[in-house]
Amino acid sequence: MWFLIGIIVLILVVFFLLIFFGYYNRIIRLENRIDNSWAQIDVQLKRRADLIPNLMETVKGYMKHEREVLENVTKARSALINAKTPQENMDANNMLTGALKTLFAVAENYPNLKANENFLNLQDELTNTENKIAYARQHFNDSVLVYNNIVETIPGKWFANMMGKKTREMLQIPEESREVPKVKF
Repeated sequence: MWFLIGIIVLILVVFFLLIFFGYYNRIIRLENRIDNSWAQIDVQLKRRADLIPNLMETVKGYMKHEREVLENVTKARSALINAKTPQENMDANNMLTGALKTLFAVAENYPNLKANENFLNLQDELTNTENKIAYARQHFNDSVLVYNNIVETIPGKWFANMMGKKTREMLQIPEESREVPKVKF
């Protein structure tokens, strides 16, 4: 009888350990995926920041009277490069996005600049980079969603609490970006 009880207890302990190690490894893999997703965003933001000086050099000759626009782009790029936390990084990125939108809007007033091949190439590169950033953000948020689902549901919640793991924040767009653009004809 004691032998049978011992085997049942041993089976339950092994079963619990297998479940624990399974959840432990899954939570760690999901955290690593989130970290990797953030690193991919960071790479694209760095690429974008590296394109800015070339764009600025191309634009400077044409936009001598648009000093404030150029200064805003330079400040935003500097803030992005000096950002230490993901939130600072995202705030600086949003600031740079706004500055670049203004720069491209002002560029509309300079037909020679709009026709400049270097400007067009840099504009295309920035557009491609923006698309990559958007995809990387989506992947990051998808990774956070999967992780948070594990950490917040039972039995994953129990194992996450034992490991001291908490939910992660998703990337949010700023309020001003949520406004619907007005189109006038």
